[in-house]
Amino acid sequence: MTSAAKPRASKSGARSRKRPPAERLHESLFAELARVAELSAVERRLRDFGFRCIAGTDEVGRGCLAGPVVAACVILEDDPTLFGVNDSKLVDHDDRLSVCRLILRRARAVSIGIVEASTIDRINILRASKHAMLQCVDDLSIRPDVLLLDAVTLETLEMPQIPLIAGDRRCISIAAASIVAKVYRDSLMDAYHECYPVYGFGHHRGYATEEHQAALRVYGPSPIHRHSFVGVDEPRKLF
Repeated sequence: MTSAAKPRASKSGARSRKRPPAERLHESLFAELARVAELSAVERRLRDFGFRCIAGTDEVGRGCLAGPVVAACVILEDDPTLFGVNDSKLVDHDDRLSVCRLILRRARAVSIGIVEASTIDRINILRASKHAMLQCVDDLSIRPDVLLLDAVTLETLEMPQIPLIAGDRRCISIAAASIVAKVYRDSLMDAYHECYPVYGFGHHRGYATEEHQAALRVYGPSPIHRHSFVGVDEPRKLF
């Protein structure tokens, strides 16, 4: 009685398992080049229509219970090859720092806009976010031909604007702005952590984590909390 023949290993499978490190590195490099090229498609199309100075803007901190909302505006060089640029939520902390440094080195112009918690309470978070973006555009050293935004428009800004749904994942200029804004806001929240360590701002950056909400129940709100947000002014838990 003969045993069933064992399947022969695929030569192509064996080759793929034994690919040299240089080959794997090249494959990864080409994949990243393709991703960045796809992320730059909107800007290339706009340049085909004659736009030469294209800005992207985005904000971070909109859903936080504490701290400012921060926006950034970025004008990149034509056809930039910026490895690692992506929606800031998809890039981990250490990579965000290095990518942010790359953006600052390679961008034609970068600006920041900040609206503090007290103003957010007074005018609401949507208007505050737009105000931060308006600050960015006004503070740019170069006047853009067109502004790319993540799903909003700035009604008082007299400039061509293109709102893109999920723009921070579809457009390299908006993605770059999201990273710059995120890195800048995180540094602010680290500084606030030193001032108000009981809230853990250095860990959650002001978002409504269990740690943050527990601290609010014990200590009440700090001077940088947004009183207009649900959960900030709940009664303190006494021991």
